[in-house]
Amino acid sequence: MSALSATRILASAPATGLPGTWKLARGRAMTLRPTSDGVVRIAHGRVWATVDGPHGINPDDSGDHILQVGRSMFVRAGQRVVLEAWNPSGASYFAWDPVPESVLAARRRINPAVVLQPLADLRLAMSLAMRAIGRLAGGVVRLGWDLLRPGGSAPARCDRRAFG
Repeated sequence: MSALSATRILASAPATGLPGTWKLARGRAMTLRPTSDGVVRIAHGRVWATVDGPHGINPDDSGDHILQVGRSMFVRAGQRVVLEAWNPSGASYFAWDPVPESVLAARRRINPAVVLQPLADLRLAMSLAMRAIGRLAGGVVRLGWDLLRPGGSAPARCDRRAFG
């Protein structure tokens, strides 16, 4: 079954309800205050979701979301979400699916890239620092050799008057 035909089936859903979903009548709103993390999935119609919390972290995070059939939204525990049916004709239907603890535990694991990228940056910085220390040491040794060897000359002094 293609996604398009599934969307058509859901769009023509009966007004009596869809199994496993909550009905939200046209023009009505409902507030969710979940005690565990979960996902709101839209089964029929269109919903305007307003999320409480810090907004404006990125341009897509305004707090207001329009969700249509087949779309979903992750909601954290304790986060308040107001869902309003935004369907021109009839009710909207949504499902609430709690996220299993195993998925949350996997999400909390450290991403290797979080550690590997700074480690690569540090390795590059250390190699550049070691190269700079080597060149500095070589310059100091050459300077000392020129000053101490017989017939060597002191480095030329710069006349500051020439630079104005």
